[in-house]
Amino acid sequence: MEKLRELNRRFVAAVSAADGAYYCWAVRSGITPHTLDLLYALDDGLPRSQKQICEEWAIPKTTVNTVVKACQAAGYITLKPMPGQPRQRMLCLTPTGLTYAREALAELYVLENQAMAAVVKRFGPEFVEAVELYCAQFQKALSENLSEKEENSSV
Repeated sequence: MEKLRELNRRFVAAVSAADGAYYCWAVRSGITPHTLDLLYALDDGLPRSQKQICEEWAIPKTTVNTVVKACQAAGYITLKPMPGQPRQRMLCLTPTGLTYAREALAELYVLENQAMAAVVKRFGPEFVEAVELYCAQFQKALSENLSEKEENSSV
């Protein structure tokens, strides 16, 4: 059990260091960290709702809303109606926004590719699958734990 605790501590420290590296890169590049998250999320060209961005990237709704408004004012994002969901809008990068995102993130993508190439060389592409599995298992455990607590508090 103690070995698992140490592995978890190392993993969380590594994830925090990676988050810190993205934060430093964003600030150095003149982009707010949450704007980086939004541009990164939308740079694949697939529209997403603000709700999806919040869930996929673990960003508070108010923060996403603030960043969306700023990017919309800059002409980087448009909001399109979501079929069957009149209250939700799909976020889409405008052509200007796509150009801005690709130019702003180009250096970051090179740095990420260098890091991932080294990891894949040593551990293979299964490395990413292992991290995804860890995250899914941790989210499942948290959800089950919260459900148990809610059940016990309502008794």
